[in-house]
Amino acid sequence: MNGEIIFDPLLPWSAVYVALAVAAALIAFGAFRGLSGWWLRGLAVLALVGAVANPALQREDRDTLSDIVLAVVDETSSQGLSDRTAQTEEAFADLQRQVAARENTELRITRLADGEGDTGSAIMGAVAQALAEAPTARISGIVVISDGRAHDIEASPDLPAPLHLLQTGRADDWDRRLTVKNAPAFAILGEPVTLTLRIDDLGEGRGSPTVPLFVSVDGSEPQQFDFLTGEDVEVPLTLPHGGMNVIQFMTPEADGELTDRNNTAIVQINGVRDRLRVLLVSGEPHPGQRTWRNLLKSDSSVDLVHFTILRPPEKQDGVPVTELSLIAFPTRELFQEKIDEFDLIIFDRYKRRGILPTIYLDNIRQYVEDGGAVLFAAGPDFASADSLYRSPLAAAIPATPSARVIEDGFHPEVTDLGQKHPVTEGLDLLAPEGGWGRWFRLVDLIPKQGQVVMSGYEERPLLVLDRVGEGRVALLASDQAWLWDRGYEGGGPQLELLRRLAHWMMKEPELEEEQLTASAEGQVMTILRRTLGDEVGPVTITLPDGSEVVIELEEISPGRWEATYEGPVLGLYRLIEGEEDVVIALGPAAPREFIDTLATGEVLEPVIAPLRGGVLALEDGLPDLRNVREGRPAAGRGWIGLTPKAAYVTTDVRVDTLIPAWAFLLLAAALIVGAWLREGRR
Repeated sequence: MNGEIIFDPLLPWSAVYVALAVAAALIAFGAFRGLSGWWLRGLAVLALVGAVANPALQREDRDTLSDIVLAVVDETSSQGLSDRTAQTEEAFADLQRQVAARENTELRITRLADGEGDTGSAIMGAVAQALAEAPTARISGIVVISDGRAHDIEASPDLPAPLHLLQTGRADDWDRRLTVKNAPAFAILGEPVTLTLRIDDLGEGRGSPTVPLFVSVDGSEPQQFDFLTGEDVEVPLTLPHGGMNVIQFMTPEADGELTDRNNTAIVQINGVRDRLRVLLVSGEPHPGQRTWRNLLKSDSSVDLVHFTILRPPEKQDGVPVTELSLIAFPTRELFQEKIDEFDLIIFDRYKRRGILPTIYLDNIRQYVEDGGAVLFAAGPDFASADSLYRSPLAAAIPATPSARVIEDGFHPEVTDLGQKHPVTEGLDLLAPEGGWGRWFRLVDLIPKQGQVVMSGYEERPLLVLDRVGEGRVALLASDQAWLWDRGYEGGGPQLELLRRLAHWMMKEPELEEEQLTASAEGQVMTILRRTLGDEVGPVTITLPDGSEVVIELEEISPGRWEATYEGPVLGLYRLIEGEEDVVIALGPAAPREFIDTLATGEVLEPVIAPLRGGVLALEDGLPDLRNVREGRPAAGRGWIGLTPKAAYVTTDVRVDTLIPAWAFLLLAAALIVGAWLREGRR
């Protein structure tokens, strides 16, 4: 119970103050004139003012509320290193015991686990959440049991009581850390890119100053280098292929270090071509010639070398050579000395005219087998005796001309196999209303190898693709693709078809017909298997810890199979299906929890210092709990302090009159009479 005197004046306080001022002036005047009862008159005025102020006694019934101690227990991944888990459990059990032994005190617990993604230890977020769920006036202390590695220190809230860190870990802990300090997102194929790496020994650093570093690309056999610790080292690297290259750097685990999770770094670099060199050799001029030129010139990354045979050797028109505006065809330079510098060679309605000797045509065949690409856009000349098929190139051409040229209208169609091939997949969706326009010429072909992905008149082969050795060959059995470009009968996706065809031949990764790819959003990866076959097997996923998971794929469209998988941990995953494999990184190889692993109180010190809390290492012993006054030091050697709040809740309020009004009036009257009598005697 608690009581206090309150006032409920009958007049406004301003009126009371004015009356007091007037009365005080009159009494002072009486005292100055020597009236002997002036002090009795003053007491009478005070009695009247007391009656007007109407004093009362207010009494409250109160229930005392317990003090609250907030405990934030860090259970993130870094707390699992060494014996930190045991330290945490022991400290938490002791804190529970001591709080339970204190009178009028309760413990509220918040457990901090790893957050979604790679957010690290959100200790301040956990403290803010605990504060939001408890009355601020009752909080007497906050205790955090952690290694002190908070990653959200900027989110620290205003604290109503001292915060203390019971720090896990040990003073002699040490760890080795591998860091990639800079890595580009893109790199040009064939040109070295320089990455800066650093290996640091944190803590006492018991390891050797020279350590091995292993570098692996897309899970291939790693290469070993020797590195000095504590120094930035530049590593030149040349990407082996276009598209995404996953590069893994790793240094072996050393004896006694806290963890090897930060001994690995993963970099993903997209390999792009600097310039694509294309050689276009056109035979006699025709309307489709400009189509090829416009397609290739529209791409700023393509260097085009274009020759058109306007004056064959057999032409005899009597024009002196000195008056011709044409240059000599540099056959030796192009087809013998610099042929390997081209990414793609296109023969557009070209036939043998004696300009390219047989040895040069054989060089082109060898160029394909060594990894080059050749596209034949066939016209009527392909079915003649002068056809390129009647040359050493026949070994690389996937179909044999029957010597028949069909001059009749037909609608090009994508074959069943073409529905699965990336060059022609989905082309049907690009057809204008009413379907594709017709073509009017087709060289009759007899396939002997490769894949027929488009057909023409009476389902005869129109587009045949093949792999020859390390290279690629495409045979388009018509020279009238330009009709689509002109919009004849609605046209068709001519530019898209030729673009895909050219990029497939130049081995762009996204147009591979047999491929296994994976993309990630957060910790969920989407697995896509593209194939020309009718079935695919399950995908075997190797997790960062070496364990394996097997999942089945579901067909979502012809030639495309898909599945999703949520990785349980961050790191590098390897996926294998048949002969296809791919690696993908979910987040960094070393999550934020494992970048800095040594326990420290420096991170939380700016939050602890204002209210004079403390950082106590658990390896030095478990601290005692003491009561301290607000503003006093709240921690010392072997102890941490709590500030009792003495909070309460009012259950009942009673207000009783202190002195009746008539008693004030009677007292005032008696004092006035007393003053009159005293002054009358004198």
